[in-house]
Amino acid sequence: MQTTRRAMLGASAAGLAMLAGCATGETAPALTAATPPPPADPSAQLNAALDRVALQILHEQPERCTALGLTEARAGGRFIDRLSDSTKEAARRYRGILQASLTELNAINHDALPAQDKVTLDVVKTSFANSVASAQFEVGGGAGGPYIVSQLTGSYRSTPDFLDAQHPLRNRDEVDAYFSRVSGFVRQMDQETAIIGQDAAAGVIPPDFAIDKTLVQMRVVTNAAPRENVLVQTLVRRLPQSEGLTDAERTAYISRAETMVRDEVLPAYGRQVDALRAVRPRAAHDAGIGHLPRGPEMYAAALRSRTTTNMSPDDIHNTGVELIAQLQGEMDTILRAQRMRRGSVSERMSQLALRRDQLYPNTDAGRAQILADLNQRTRDMVAMMPRAFNVLARAQLEIRRVPAYTEAGAPGGYYQRGALDGSRPGAYYINLRDTAEWPRFKLPTLNYHEGVPGHHWQISIQQETGTLPFVRSALLGFSAFSEGWGLYAEQLADELGVYEQDPLGRLGYLQSATFRASRLVCDTGLHAKGWSREQAIRSMREATGDKETSIATEIERYCVQPGQACAYMIGRQTINRLRQEATTNMGARFDLKRYHDLLMATGAVPLNVLEGVVRDWATQPARSLTQ
Repeated sequence: MQTTRRAMLGASAAGLAMLAGCATGETAPALTAATPPPPADPSAQLNAALDRVALQILHEQPERCTALGLTEARAGGRFIDRLSDSTKEAARRYRGILQASLTELNAINHDALPAQDKVTLDVVKTSFANSVASAQFEVGGGAGGPYIVSQLTGSYRSTPDFLDAQHPLRNRDEVDAYFSRVSGFVRQMDQETAIIGQDAAAGVIPPDFAIDKTLVQMRVVTNAAPRENVLVQTLVRRLPQSEGLTDAERTAYISRAETMVRDEVLPAYGRQVDALRAVRPRAAHDAGIGHLPRGPEMYAAALRSRTTTNMSPDDIHNTGVELIAQLQGEMDTILRAQRMRRGSVSERMSQLALRRDQLYPNTDAGRAQILADLNQRTRDMVAMMPRAFNVLARAQLEIRRVPAYTEAGAPGGYYQRGALDGSRPGAYYINLRDTAEWPRFKLPTLNYHEGVPGHHWQISIQQETGTLPFVRSALLGFSAFSEGWGLYAEQLADELGVYEQDPLGRLGYLQSATFRASRLVCDTGLHAKGWSREQAIRSMREATGDKETSIATEIERYCVQPGQACAYMIGRQTINRLRQEATTNMGARFDLKRYHDLLMATGAVPLNVLEGVVRDWATQPARSLTQ
């Protein structure tokens, strides 16, 4: 993605030796007495600890090594032919890695570190502590994802897209490794199929509607001919560009993939379908996790991890209620100016979404036009970025359609970071199953959130800055910051004047903010107040006026990813609050571009760490701020 950056944490000889025997997924051996003692200098001690844990994380997550575009030397060994282990034993092993690292990090003298290293230590410890707390709930993916397979979780929906979009096929070695990973995909699915039954025995079964949506998505794959499967079609599309292969070899590879899909992959889907159908009669219609064993505890852990705050469900819920009222007031003013005065705000927004001048044709041509319009808006916004930032992102952005085989349960849009070495651009995906879900007035805000100045901009600068340790720039994520920035980016686009001649576009921006405020209400309603799926859908529809089909997909998302939906608005409100505090405290010294540069250079951090960083910055002498 970027052309220059500070070298990533180097693989120490001891670390490489530790991982050398782990190419097939067995447990990484613990550090022994032969391991050199940690350096006495606290900064060197911190760097050595981060070096070790980064190698261990990368070994456990070979897909991430590919996604980041790492070399084998930097990843600590070969990864191109492996996929991660999906067993409960692997989850415990990963939790043990984080717990051991926390013990090591807690032994470092925080007060003896320079300021930047103090931030790094706080960031990493918070991330690992939250992950360990979530993983203590040994169901699914932990507290924040309690169902191993759902309409949004499971290798059935993520691995084929990974192999298609991220696994390289540039030469014979990478093509052969691809087939090893297809076999690994079958293993992953069977591991997760086993967990479906194990979790069900412990009383953890996805809601009935989540299972039904999952089965719908799986049928898209199982009902298609093996030749049409994405695992085959990616070879049809990409092998002509692979070096050193004859036409006969390309044909043989494609035939081999078709055979594997028919004889191995589709039967694995069938076994997973059977497992879901077996637990479906016991599935409840309860939407939240409050009814699950230790459900309230799980939700508390999920909220802490997602928001990086100690806000209670009631506090979050009430914040959402207040914001909805405020935002609807602004929407009402614009709607009245557009001579739309009858009915509630949500009813008028629903009417606007049905206007012919706001709809794209629900055809391939209409979908292509949406992508073309989004790309043009991206170019226009990139040209405006020097007005809001001194440091500019260099990575390219692609806008893609959500794959048809997952669009039924996929969210409206999501971002996929580019490779660290620039070999693969960043991309965001838009769900185009029904173009009526994307009237024209709603599209700009999506673009600014997922692309520029949102996720793509922030993550690209984070990777390109060259000032963050690798473990922070590439391995850790904090939804409250990253999604909070995405939502703040929507606001920033408005502040830059993109809607000055587009009042309907500004309505779309306000509706998007209302939607994120409604998430606070609905997520806490579902998981803390016992709301049903239908009650949450009604609440969000009354708040936003969005199309019911898209709202249903969103609500079903919150049901299987508790707490995640709260990160957006909690993060935005914190960024705005800190901006206002800095403006007040600094007076004429405050510079919005430098504030944005500070946030980009800091990268994704917990919100409490961000508060300390901004307040320290705001108290610096004027000369320090301009250096």
